[in-house]
Amino acid sequence: MKILIACEESQEVCKAFRAKGHEAYSCDTEPCSGGHPEWHIQDDVLKHLRDGWDMMIAHPPCTFLCRNRAKLNKEQQKKEEIEEGYKFFKQLQNANIPLICVENPVPSRLSPLYQTYNQIIQPYHFGHDFSKKTCLWLKGLSKLKSTKIVPLTYITTKNGFKYTSGWYKCPRNSKARSKTFPGIAKAMAEQWGTLFKPKEMK
Repeated sequence: MKILIACEESQEVCKAFRAKGHEAYSCDTEPCSGGHPEWHIQDDVLKHLRDGWDMMIAHPPCTFLCRNRAKLNKEQQKKEEIEEGYKFFKQLQNANIPLICVENPVPSRLSPLYQTYNQIIQPYHFGHDFSKKTCLWLKGLSKLKSTKIVPLTYITTKNGFKYTSGWYKCPRNSKARSKTFPGIAKAMAEQWGTLFKPKEMK
């Protein structure tokens, strides 16, 4: 299959599909950090939606869409940014590509996206000691099946706050915390990559 991984610079999902013999490309406005620039399109992904893809897995920015930022966005009067974020999300979701997965954190209850997702997954369903609810909006794809459920461990801070250890140890920046977990990427490639026979690699 020819697969577009939209808004991905880590190349985690791209490399998982490449390992299964697919012609996968990551696409982001930033340079890739996954070590394979030959598989990376550094550009606005909207310019490449009509390039003959069989599947797209998209990770649009969540800053102005997710539930955790809703109160702050309202206080900062980010109405225009919220509208732009929603518009970009829908452009990806409605792209003329047969198979689509758009992933994002749980959206704000006030968002039109709320309760329209097909599935919620967790990293600890795929072998990672980490809790992070992630919603999937699916087109032509089956729900992702858990591959390895692991028990969560916790860390309690001096102030009495309790965190899952994976979340606590993760660098405190949005870029690090937005990367796809390898176990999830592998599950996507194994479960969704069998829908078509891979095309000849370029």
